[in-house]
Amino acid sequence: MGTVLVGGTAGWLLGERLPVRIREAATVGVGLATLVLGAKLALGTQNILVLMLAVILGGALGAALRLAERIERGSRRVEALFRGRPLAEGFLTASLLFCIGPMTLLGAIQDGLFGDWSLLAAKSVLDGVSATALAAALGPGVLLSLVVILVYQGGITLAAHLLATSLAGFSPDAPAVVELSAAGGAIVLALGIGLLKLRDLRPADLLPALALAPLIAWLFELLG
Repeated sequence: MGTVLVGGTAGWLLGERLPVRIREAATVGVGLATLVLGAKLALGTQNILVLMLAVILGGALGAALRLAERIERGSRRVEALFRGRPLAEGFLTASLLFCIGPMTLLGAIQDGLFGDWSLLAAKSVLDGVSATALAAALGPGVLLSLVVILVYQGGITLAAHLLATSLAGFSPDAPAVVELSAAGGAIVLALGIGLLKLRDLRPADLLPALALAPLIAWLFELLG
């Protein structure tokens, strides 16, 4: 949270002083990097059917629950505190980039189980650099991701600590973990496409796929 706060604040203040064309170029750069990251994560799937089902069913569930609309409405309420500056895109992009991926999950569990936060320390440096670039391109909404980092990453660490005994056999190569990361990659791909203004795929509606992917992977493993 500290590195994201420092990096995001620096990027926000820097972005205010940059010409529009430079900020647009930064947005394109972030979009391209996001596409690469999303593709790398999604291609890690061990079963394309699991990924397909998770994204399709998750997208349908998210659309039915109107997740994207709810997040946008909540962001508009907060925008008043920032004199009407757009926040939704920066908040959603930063939250997903910082909280999706194996480093978040593995690092938080490793910290909770063994008190070893070395992986999270490495991740924090990457997040700080990313926050600087994101905030320069997308504005102060990136800083709102601090709440998501606290609740999601901190929650996983706390849960791992409380369930240390049952998670002792945790493996980063477990199908549930691999498919969770792959589903996250698909969502990050949708984010990148939106940042490049190719099409608005409403990535927030795909968030339920993160819960469905490990569940479907576990069911497939159970059924052989």
